[in-house]
Amino acid sequence: MTETPTNYHSVQLAGTELWLLADKAIWWPQQQALLIADIHIGKAAAYRALGQPVPQGTTATNLQRLDALLQRFACRQLIFLGDFLHAPGSRTPATLAALAEWRERHAGLGMTLVRGNHDKRAGDPPEDLRIEVVEEPLLLGPFALQHEPRAHATHHVLAGHLHPAYPLRGRGRQRLRLPCFVLGDEVSLLPAFGSFTGSMTFRVEPGQRIVVVGDGGIWPVHES
Repeated sequence: MTETPTNYHSVQLAGTELWLLADKAIWWPQQQALLIADIHIGKAAAYRALGQPVPQGTTATNLQRLDALLQRFACRQLIFLGDFLHAPGSRTPATLAALAEWRERHAGLGMTLVRGNHDKRAGDPPEDLRIEVVEEPLLLGPFALQHEPRAHATHHVLAGHLHPAYPLRGRGRQRLRLPCFVLGDEVSLLPAFGSFTGSMTFRVEPGQRIVVVGDGGIWPVHES
């Protein structure tokens, strides 16, 4: 059973209000912070360099979506929860130029990257992007901001890495998998923000809540 979708869903985690956004991000009103996981900039470019026929324009699409979110919210800090660049092959001149232009549009905004597994292979973002890079966990308020979804001894973890998705079933054999947030007692997961990423199927486990996103909407799922 699902509820009528809206463009955000407010939740309380660790005694703090967070807005789960239909565009696969979290808005933290108290900190005026936007949290993004697994954007994987330049993934399609890296695949094309290997001769794979994959779509073009994914970097531009991801940056346009970020622009829209930054216009919508009075953001003081943008925090990437790992996997900013996809691979060493992502550092094409076109991709780096698009990133530089995007950064200049938000020159006064503080940006932080919590290193993920792909960042360790791809390398840190170019210095001219002025993105502070830190190892996990980044402790902020009641949260441990991480890439890997490992429980923290004292803080509730917000993480990415797994690209969670949830299967919805319709009549007959209709089946659809949608990106989702997975909210747990100790660890909560963000869906992958990037528009060209795979996903891992999740089901509701004890102590978890699933909130799915799709077609510009977001809504909690209640399993019967």
